Amino acid sequence: MTAGGVAIGAVTVFCGAAPGQGAGYARAAAELGRAIADAGLDLVYGGAAIGLMGAVADGALGAGGTVTGVLPRSMLPHEIAHPGLTDLRLVPDMHARKALMSELGDAFVTLPGGIGTAEEFFEVLTWSQLGLHHKPCVLLDTDGYYGPLLAFLDHAVREGFVGPGDMARLLVCRRPDEVVAALRASVHHG
Repeated sequence: MTAGGVAIGAVTVFCGAAPGQGAGYARAAAELGRAIADAGLDLVYGGAAIGLMGAVADGALGAGGTVTGVLPRSMLPHEIAHPGLTDLRLVPDMHARKALMSELGDAFVTLPGGIGTAEEFFEVLTWSQLGLHHKPCVLLDTDGYYGPLLAFLDHAVREGFVGPGDMARLLVCRRPDEVVAALRASVHHG
């Protein structure tokens, strides 16, 4: 796939190291991992074996995909590194983690998660707004998890702090099977 003149070979996924409430989040993460692998794309993610991180990696690995994890050394005691990855990159800190995940991925997909996931999402969306990259940014709104965030962003547009064109950079999907299609559409329209 190609988007904005850049081939999409790897998808960077941001998501929680927790599973969330109920099985729907982990199920969607695993389905997304499988969809990425089935599309012949590589998965780049945070390197943990737990929570949604573990689920998305397991989904891709189970489908025969290539999975690269990026984990700060300081997080090893807290986020157990996934033992079955194609490649595990240990980096010095969270800043290096985000930089390498951004560099390795040709598109970004954000699943449900907490403060760290939100920070990663907003950083790549900001970089897109500033023209620092032209990579697709997808928000997977599993079970309406991101409804309040999307309402806030709509409010920010109405209040004049975010431009409508900036919101057009964000692709919102409701189901994991829509993500690869959204990436393909961004290729054809990017």
